[in-house]
Amino acid sequence: MAAKPKILIIDDNLDTVELLRKRFRAEGFDTDEAYDGVMGLETIRTYDPDLILLDIMMPKMDGYEVCEVINNDEAIKHIPKIMLTAKSKVPDKVRGFDIGADDYITKPFDFKEVVARVRSLLAKKLENTEIAEQEKFEALDHFLDEVSHEVRNPLVTIGGFARRVKKNLPEGSKNYQDMDIILQNVEVLEKMVHKLISLKSANLCYRESSNINEIVSNALSTYHQEIENKKITLVTDFMDNPPIICADQENITMTIAHIIENAIEAMVGEKRVLTISTDVKDRYFEIEISDTGKGIEKSKIKNIYDPFFSSKTYGPGFGLTFALKTVRSHNGIISVESTENQGSTFTIKLPMRSVVT
Repeated sequence: MAAKPKILIIDDNLDTVELLRKRFRAEGFDTDEAYDGVMGLETIRTYDPDLILLDIMMPKMDGYEVCEVINNDEAIKHIPKIMLTAKSKVPDKVRGFDIGADDYITKPFDFKEVVARVRSLLAKKLENTEIAEQEKFEALDHFLDEVSHEVRNPLVTIGGFARRVKKNLPEGSKNYQDMDIILQNVEVLEKMVHKLISLKSANLCYRESSNINEIVSNALSTYHQEIENKKITLVTDFMDNPPIICADQENITMTIAHIIENAIEAMVGEKRVLTISTDVKDRYFEIEISDTGKGIEKSKIKNIYDPFFSSKTYGPGFGLTFALKTVRSHNGIISVESTENQGSTFTIKLPMRSVVT
């Protein structure tokens, strides 16, 4: 089931807030509330809303000031904002739009109009996000092509000549040791180039009849020894007789393996539990991978799928970028819930319309 859109209502009128809260929740939205501008700004950072309904006349900070603060903050300026006000004069509306409001609704309002405008802005935000992500991945593919042609070939040449030179050097000499250092760094770069180029294969699917339980088991088998060595408790809950679906077995296996690897790396404390489950929910085959690791900072969750992304939990890499591209190439969904110092849960959903009949 897709997450409910999150609406933050910032208004000092308790009756208005209660009305909007009840009506939005009845329409399938999640809501949070704040009753002045200062409280509203604090709630934005903890609640991370998809859209903000913002009253203008409020104590401590009015709606104009709140909107201006939001628009000057790169982390939250992308959130759509609808201003609510009893002021209907054109200059007031113009001021709101000038400081970054996306829409303007005059009180008293018809809730049907409010929800229609909310849905319209959310749909526009989703469309813009999808376009931006498509452009990002197109740029990434172009970059991968450049790496393949402009970096890999010279790197192979450097490594080849370095190995040849090393063979002609006496062991123990300084030049021999220096050549070892060169070759070690060449190997690091070769592995990175290989990972970059492998991202291209995430878009190339060879789909065949697949048992997802078997795919998950194959991905997990690579890490059984490491799990045992690190004394991680492994909990599996695979559904009985899973449906056979059409999937690229190699890419899905690599996707799950990358997430398992990240989970293992994230668990450094005394409590180390890795939980993996499979199930069918709402026309999706669902794979859930949970750990009791360090978790991911809330401000960084949106960036974890970016190539070269680095955090205190995961080092720079391409595993989650590969995972995102693979899941999307299957018309699926990948999501994460994470709490710092408690752990993360990655969920992969593959559509049941891919089921083999």
